[in-house]
Amino acid sequence: MAGMSAIARLARVETKLLVREPGSIFTIVIPLFILVVFGMSLTPGDTVLLPMTLAIGVGLVALYMVPTTLATYRERGILRRLSATPLRPGALLAVQLLLQLVLAVAGSALLLVVAGAFLGAALPSGAAGAGRVALVFVLGTAAMFAIGLLIAALAPNGRSANGIGVLLYFPMAYLAGMMQPEASMPAVLARLGGFTPLGAFRRALQDVWAGVAPQPLQLGIMAGYAVIVSLAAARFFRWE
Repeated sequence: MAGMSAIARLARVETKLLVREPGSIFTIVIPLFILVVFGMSLTPGDTVLLPMTLAIGVGLVALYMVPTTLATYRERGILRRLSATPLRPGALLAVQLLLQLVLAVAGSALLLVVAGAFLGAALPSGAAGAGRVALVFVLGTAAMFAIGLLIAALAPNGRSANGIGVLLYFPMAYLAGMMQPEASMPAVLARLGGFTPLGAFRRALQDVWAGVAPQPLQLGIMAGYAVIVSLAAARFFRWE
């Protein structure tokens, strides 16, 4: 019980820090801004914009918030000091990942509400549609978070983790077809983008919004990144 109480206190403290962090607002506002600005001129049957902004939001949390926070904690010695207390550093890692996941889910929920209630966007309906959305979201988020964890594991400090995450995000977003339509991209780059975690995530979401099941290849790509990159992150992660 004492351990659970300590974890609960840690979760409250970390939640307050996350709410005060400007970056957490940034990860919600940017995709929402894109949705509202471009969504005003789209038809209700559009199946591109909302899936794209969902992928943008998750990608920002995974490649900006996750690595920067964890690498900063290690740089400041917070993880090392926790190792000398009954509350192990793994508890902080678990709490942080859970809070970052909540942030990604909250941002996505806000996008869905705004798109459905104010922009008249069509949302996947029925148990099958909801199940497909949940499956793709879980796999896509796991794949992107795994990359964020690997950055946190390898970066020497928080500033480096921030820079690596940002530098990785933009080419990944381009290859995923989120900066210009895939039809306007060189064919080889568009094809390559489908094998990136963000590209597979965006395409799978777009398939779901179009009313069809996501392709097994897309699901396999996301699952593969989630497992393989997570194992690599665990292998290289340092507590100090």
